[in-house]
Amino acid sequence: MSKLEEIEPGTDPDEPSPTMLSVPITREEFVDQFFNLPNSLTLFRIFLVPFLVVVLLTKFEGREYVGLGIFLLAALTDFFDGYAARKLRKITRMGALLDPIADKLLISAAFISLVEIGIAPAWMVVVIIGREFAVSGLRLVASQQGVTISASPLGKGKTISQVVAISLLILGHELGEFVFTGKVFLWIVVIFAIGSAIDYFMKFARTVMSLRDDST
Repeated sequence: MSKLEEIEPGTDPDEPSPTMLSVPITREEFVDQFFNLPNSLTLFRIFLVPFLVVVLLTKFEGREYVGLGIFLLAALTDFFDGYAARKLRKITRMGALLDPIADKLLISAAFISLVEIGIAPAWMVVVIIGREFAVSGLRLVASQQGVTISASPLGKGKTISQVVAISLLILGHELGEFVFTGKVFLWIVVIFAIGSAIDYFMKFARTVMSLRDDST
């Protein structure tokens, strides 16, 4: 996310590559990379995930507002950890590993919780989360081949629509008037997810074909 937007390996600290993560570091470098403001924000986002799930799945008065607050707070840390990493020049290997994990944990946990309480259709959530696994796998294969795939312009739209859809659906569980709008945005998320996945796979296929042509 863009921080709240789609990024690519080799072009942003959020997407780790096997080469980058395999380089050994000293204890001092580890401490400097791990215990800094951007990574602390990322870890805080991961820390919030189980609380979000517990709140959404536990029946008590006002759980929708508490859940929405936790989710939006976590989403804000996704923006600020990237901003802090660039501003403080703390773009680290640890951050590159943790940030995409935190993003996927947050979004997946929120959507799965919404399925459990009967607000979000399961098949739509499967498409959205499945897209994340597929694109992540594609990036891994590409990075192993030394290939960088340019970010899809649809990625930012998907990320923003996810935050809006989840927020509206959480509120919609208590305030029914938000359910329809939330499901409209959920459809938008699915469209962006499918569109951006197709875009990534087409770019990957073209890149692989060009590499084969160069080698012949």
